[in-house]
Amino acid sequence: MSTAVPITKSTSQSPPSSSSNNNKHVVSNKILRKLPRKEYNTVFPRLEWVDLPVHTVLNQEAKSIENGYFINAGLASILTVMVGGKSVEVGLTGVEGFVGLPLVAGFKSSSTRVIIQIGGSAFKIAAKDLVRLLRECPVLERSLQQCSQSMALQSTQVAACNRLHDVNQRLARWLLMSQDRVGGDVVGLTQEFLAHMLGTRRASVTVAAGVLQKAGLIGYTRGEVTIRDRAGLESATCECYDSINRQSKLWQNESA
Repeated sequence: MSTAVPITKSTSQSPPSSSSNNNKHVVSNKILRKLPRKEYNTVFPRLEWVDLPVHTVLNQEAKSIENGYFINAGLASILTVMVGGKSVEVGLTGVEGFVGLPLVAGFKSSSTRVIIQIGGSAFKIAAKDLVRLLRECPVLERSLQQCSQSMALQSTQVAACNRLHDVNQRLARWLLMSQDRVGGDVVGLTQEFLAHMLGTRRASVTVAAGVLQKAGLIGYTRGEVTIRDRAGLESATCECYDSINRQSKLWQNESA
């Protein structure tokens, strides 16, 4: 069970920076930090801070979405799940994102499973409260619409990546995308979990990790990957990492 702590209304004159405590918890989620004061003070009384341990399921495929989550720390994986139970990752989200995006389009259920793969925390909001707030908060609505487009971009590029590029390149891309969202040089993951994320066999992940480690790009021990040479990892990945970042930056400039 996750621990919920009510968020009290802020009395600050502007939304919090990443170092603001907001009375109880640091606010790192980029969507919340961009809110103007009026929307910030409208939204925050409806939020609860929750701890998100590894393997916490936030949304389940074909099930009603009860809550949305503004990720505040950690990493969530968006999975497409087959009838037989096999799954493959189609997107990642961290402090830049929100889980529960179908709600923004007026839908009530999820087409994907969203699971925490690197433990962290989030600001949780009830689905009914979010729907109501979207009518009152145009900046929030626009930010969530943009987030939805960013996740669609990831999904289409990752689909192409999984079909066209080898496991070494895909692993390098995945590690870079993960580091972008959680910071630091250490990513805590098992081979089995990576295999699910990359849609390949565990043995293939072992070989790919060995190749990157032998090249001095990462250090790999059981359950933990250390990124030792980011520039080298960027050279080792496929075009997909750059394509996602380039389009994301273009959209950011267009919306400024």
